[in-house]
Amino acid sequence: MAHKVSPLAPAAFPELPAIAGVSLAAAETGIRYKNRPDVLLGLLEPGTAVAGCFTKSKSRSAPVDWCVESLSGGTARAVVINAGNANAFTGKAGVATVTAVAKSAAKLLACKPSEIFQASTGVIGEPLDPSFITNALPKLAEQAEPGQWAMAAKAIMTTDTFPKASTVQVKLGGKTVTINGIAKGSGMIAPDMATMLVFLFTDAAVPPKLLQKLLSKAVGKSFNCITVDGDTSTSDTVLLFATGKAHNKRVSKEEDLKPFSKALVSLCMDLAHQVAKDGEGAEKFIEIAITGAENDKAAHRIAMSIANSPLVKTAIAGEDANWGRVVMAIGKAGEKAVRDKLKIKIGGITVAKNGMRDPAYKEAEIMPHMKGRHIVIEADVGVAKGKSTVWTCDLTHAYIDINGSYRS
Repeated sequence: MAHKVSPLAPAAFPELPAIAGVSLAAAETGIRYKNRPDVLLGLLEPGTAVAGCFTKSKSRSAPVDWCVESLSGGTARAVVINAGNANAFTGKAGVATVTAVAKSAAKLLACKPSEIFQASTGVIGEPLDPSFITNALPKLAEQAEPGQWAMAAKAIMTTDTFPKASTVQVKLGGKTVTINGIAKGSGMIAPDMATMLVFLFTDAAVPPKLLQKLLSKAVGKSFNCITVDGDTSTSDTVLLFATGKAHNKRVSKEEDLKPFSKALVSLCMDLAHQVAKDGEGAEKFIEIAITGAENDKAAHRIAMSIANSPLVKTAIAGEDANWGRVVMAIGKAGEKAVRDKLKIKIGGITVAKNGMRDPAYKEAEIMPHMKGRHIVIEADVGVAKGKSTVWTCDLTHAYIDINGSYRS
């Protein structure tokens, strides 16, 4: 079922340069969709370092289990991704599928099966016949080329209305290195690590353990700070591959990677915002900034309580400045908040302070902001200095339409 492109989508797909040591190819295999690619193969140079963050769901998918187990090896030769079937809650059949795909790809590339990383997205609970993927792998390996980023981003989409990508460049070890990223995600979005998939590629030379530290930090500041509907997927996966082909001087200390780390966080933030902006049925992008909390974790929980509130999200969809719903969401978060010190702003305008409506507040002043595409909510809960910012989208009737017909 096709859906209109989100009004929050970027004007155009960004220009991503080729990454030395990365080649991509996609194929239409018919797993679920027709007339579009649904399997992506990314080939990686021998010795490519890998890091990953994954869903904390207790019913995670077979591909997630495979990747978690394979990370200890520290290197990757390929990533295989399919859309249309999550291969989640599929029991022994799911394990058999990821094993068959890994062995097939490993045979083609003369590497260990544990160097083949996998991700699947789509319907939960439906067995995935591995032949859809294994039969396509030989031709994909032949056709793989550098720079096929737009094709790759489209191949991993499900209910997404636009392909998501970002790129940054930064100096590292005397060389300019590039980081490219593609992502998919539209519904079932409340990453907790991290149906969100993100694949990041760089030509930088970074050891696997340091790469993992940098990725975990970046995920914490970006993908773990977005929500669409409060539902954490069985399949959430973020993988970062470093080919080392920029031939920068190898770094062994985390402090030497600060510029690279900053660039990685920036790229992940861009992709995370794109996911929130493509929330199923989204019309408005919402930023929620909490200050004055007991600590940063408490601030994050309060911000997420607001971001996941259907009442807050539907009020914003209706362009209703119902700040009382923000008060409600703060109060239910389970974190310390001083009612009589509470201060709330919407679009920079103070609507409530000292535990009550601001006497100077006039709702007419805030309506232009409520009619815009980017809504900003700020709240100080009057406890200490903890702070956090999260991002979400509004909740419209289109969300029901999309999810009510998802398997139809």
